Amino acid sequence: MTKQLTAYFDGLCEPINPGGVATYGFVIYSGSGIKVSYGYGVTAVGYKGDYATNNVAEYSGAIEALKELRRLEAKQPILRGDSRLVVKQLRGEWRVRSLKLKPLYLRAKELVEELNTLLEWIPRERNEEADRLSRLAFKEFVEKNFNEFKEAYSERLVTKKQLTILSRLGIDADFWLSRFEASKIIRDSLRRNKP
Repeated sequence: MTKQLTAYFDGLCEPINPGGVATYGFVIYSGSGIKVSYGYGVTAVGYKGDYATNNVAEYSGAIEALKELRRLEAKQPILRGDSRLVVKQLRGEWRVRSLKLKPLYLRAKELVEELNTLLEWIPRERNEEADRLSRLAFKEFVEKNFNEFKEAYSERLVTKKQLTILSRLGIDADFWLSRFEASKIIRDSLRRNKP
């Protein structure tokens, strides 16, 4: 039975990259746009000694989406993601230089070839559901491992001053947001609201 399915994948590594908590998310739609399946999870935790990077998270999202496509018996599915690195490496347009990424690349490539998958890069704005799922995985991890997480990353997390500014800008921010990300959100918000 042929099923035309499209999968979207994403990954993140927060509150620092490399070395943070790497999570992924994916969502799969039928040809008529109905959500068929989704998943999310944690793939690596830097403070536990794992090799945790954004690219590890992105590859993990692609692999999990491909495994689910295989389970669903997809034929010639489309795999979309906003990671140029993953898409271009899997297409053979870019070399895989990282020895730590090589096993993930090989696993993803094997699944891509098995399913005869079409790979498409998409902008971040078209990947919101997979992004939301990877953030949900991160949030759930932090909530379950709060004390360890806070101890490991306290110097990298959003400051009280940044939280106050975000609040004044009408932005609801979580305590596990990185200082870097908080600064970026504040800067972008102020830029958008300039007269």
